[in-house]
Amino acid sequence: MLWKKMTLPPVEEVLAELESRPSGLFPHEVKERLMRFGANEIIAAKTSWRDLVKRRFRSSFLYLLLAAAGLSFFLNERIEALLILLFIAINVGLETYQEYHSERTLHLLKRFLVSHVNVRRSGESVRIESREIVPGDILLVSAGDRLAVDVRFLESTGLMLDESVMTGETIPVRKEGIPMKKPTAEMHEAKNIGFAGTVVVSGKGIGVVLATARETALGDIATLSEETHRESAFEKGITQFSRFILRMVVLTLAAIFIANVIIRGGSAGVGELLIFSLALAVSVVPEALPVIITVALSRGSLKMAQKKVVVKRLSAIEDLGSIEVLCTDKTGTITENALAVSDVKGKRKREALVLASLASFEAPEGRGTLHDPFDLALWDALTDHERKNVVATTRIDSLPFDPERRRSSILIGSQKEGYRVVVRGAFEEVLELSSGVSPKEKKAWLTWANERGKAGERVLAVAQRALVKKHVLEESLEKELTLLGFIAFLDPLKKTASATLREAERLGVAVKILTGDSREVAGVVGHAVGLVGSIEDVMTGAELEALPHETQKLIVDERHVFARVSPRQKYLIIKLLQEKYEVGFLGEGINDAPALKLANVAIVVQGAADIAREAADVVLLQRNLGAIVDGVKEGRIIYANILKYLKITLTSNFGNFYSVALASLFLPFVPLLPIQILLLNLVSDFPMIAVATDNVDHEELEKPRNYSVGSVVLMATFLGIVSSLFDFMLFAMFYKDGPQSLQTAWFLLSVVTEVVLIFSLRTKLPFFRATRPAWPLFSLSLVALGLVFLLPYTLLGQDLFRFLKPTGSLLLTVLVLAVAYFFATEMMKRFYVSHFQEGRFKRFSIR
Repeated sequence: MLWKKMTLPPVEEVLAELESRPSGLFPHEVKERLMRFGANEIIAAKTSWRDLVKRRFRSSFLYLLLAAAGLSFFLNERIEALLILLFIAINVGLETYQEYHSERTLHLLKRFLVSHVNVRRSGESVRIESREIVPGDILLVSAGDRLAVDVRFLESTGLMLDESVMTGETIPVRKEGIPMKKPTAEMHEAKNIGFAGTVVVSGKGIGVVLATARETALGDIATLSEETHRESAFEKGITQFSRFILRMVVLTLAAIFIANVIIRGGSAGVGELLIFSLALAVSVVPEALPVIITVALSRGSLKMAQKKVVVKRLSAIEDLGSIEVLCTDKTGTITENALAVSDVKGKRKREALVLASLASFEAPEGRGTLHDPFDLALWDALTDHERKNVVATTRIDSLPFDPERRRSSILIGSQKEGYRVVVRGAFEEVLELSSGVSPKEKKAWLTWANERGKAGERVLAVAQRALVKKHVLEESLEKELTLLGFIAFLDPLKKTASATLREAERLGVAVKILTGDSREVAGVVGHAVGLVGSIEDVMTGAELEALPHETQKLIVDERHVFARVSPRQKYLIIKLLQEKYEVGFLGEGINDAPALKLANVAIVVQGAADIAREAADVVLLQRNLGAIVDGVKEGRIIYANILKYLKITLTSNFGNFYSVALASLFLPFVPLLPIQILLLNLVSDFPMIAVATDNVDHEELEKPRNYSVGSVVLMATFLGIVSSLFDFMLFAMFYKDGPQSLQTAWFLLSVVTEVVLIFSLRTKLPFFRATRPAWPLFSLSLVALGLVFLLPYTLLGQDLFRFLKPTGSLLLTVLVLAVAYFFATEMMKRFYVSHFQEGRFKRFSIR
């Protein structure tokens, strides 16, 4: 960026480099530069609704569901097909709407390029639209202005800028028009540069425009935001599953179809076999997954809303449960984001506080939006009686804070009480102006102040001088002062900060602080909450950026506190962490927008900048890190329940799929009619929906988990084989009784075993040690079983679905096999849990 090389040269060289002059540009120069550089505005690429909808059709799972809907229509199961299409439409609509709001983040940056600015052209001051400003223009700024461009200051008078939206530094910084003595690449060190989007708190300044639009530091943030696209852990996991299922179904059906034709030869009815194969394909697709996801995420969203957390993207709740690293600023989440008086040194402590409050830039009862954080802290430290005295005291004259003098002064008093000059400012300056302080006392004062500084505190000094008569307040009166005290200020830790970070650690989530504050302040906070042992463990963004890529990856993994971090460095840290972990990021400023767009889960607080809120997935209505930890727990509950459904439905579907496919090769009739397969699929999914509301074992919350195709497929394969063994036992018992008897018996056994499977696979523990199932799951399971056993006795079941009225022996056989299957499933589950971990065998892995 141009500003980095413009901090060192003197004014004359800067103006020469930009082909400008103190009197400003001429009209023809402005016109030529507008043609060359363009208007000072950030134009975001427009994305239409059509483009956003097209992106949704990149999902393999979407095609899987569309294929299932098409097959259902082909098989005259129109209700099921319409339900599938309905949930596809809902999901596509929600995802498109969410992405549309994400795309709007760039458009919101325009709000920080203000509408009008004052510039000097042809020797005259003129007011123009900010979009008309060009590099080389001479910009005039004063208190209350928001900068529309990056500028190198040429002159300054008491100029203070609030750069918090860019650097995260909460205290206004001094700006000056003199060249810097050494090069700098960090925003907070650039004392003669003003950045687009920052606000003038006090004073006046004149500067030359260095960059406009996308060439500014704000434009760099826009470019990063525009180039950043993320895929959530939830989306990646579901995509993996859908691709696997799609491949498995196609290959297996092709093999079964060909084998049937080869084995049966001319007796194979190709048309009937094709319909049977298509029905079998539909049975494998977990079409209830959109319902499960919608119910689980909606419940999670409602629970989070009760904890004052707004979830903008529903799947972000599940993604929260997957995060392994949470990056956050310290201000407002770990600390209170409000300076407080932590200590006062001196014999007249209360008087020092009262006079320091009197010396504030503006009267305490009339504070505006640009109030000084030190003034607020002093006001809060006073008693009600002291506040009344401060308000009642008449200010005769004042000298505002000057960054060069590093102090402010006021004249108070009356002819009856006498007059006093009160001086407040940097402790080194005020101490030098004080009299009656011995070298030993001076050393003690400085030692105290330096120790406070090492502790991350800021120190102001207050002194006074009695006057015999009323004077016009001048700098010459700020001498021979009586030192009253040193006042230390600290942004205190939230009371819940340490406990919250310990809870995050117990959940397996590493917390890292990324702040624009100094190494000292960041180190003190990091040490207080147990993230670092000492200030030496804190790394600055510049130090990290200077390292080789491989070393950077090691450092971001090992270190937990990073100070003086720029927007691009935050982005770099998130990107490095994402090579190994799922990352959540909590931010609030303009400077956080790129990192928010990049993070797997983007979190902001309610008062965040508009662009940050638009880029966010989750909005905290209260500045409370504990709400994020609660969100992590809720996300893991959702993850656990969705994974339960996938394990249960795939195990059941695999077992039925292989049983029906293999049986079709040997039996003289199909073990289930196509309409019976679809009914089985519909009825078994009925209680499955309630899995989304189920209770979860405590151990499921202990660490972040990601979707593992290998783990789920391996378990489904093992347990599917167990299911197929019991199916073939039933085939052996009933195939001689004819098609209707076997089809009825196997339909009943399939539904019972699928319900049994729910209560076995809902936990990794033995079923009797698990948490109790949620009442909706238990109730719907009983309803499903009741309907299924009643159906074969009805005319509808016998005429439409071709079931046989079950005999007592048939029902007894089904129940005995179901009980045996339950215990066999429990034994296989115990074997799997004992020998496998997240899809990996202790000696080898599944690829």
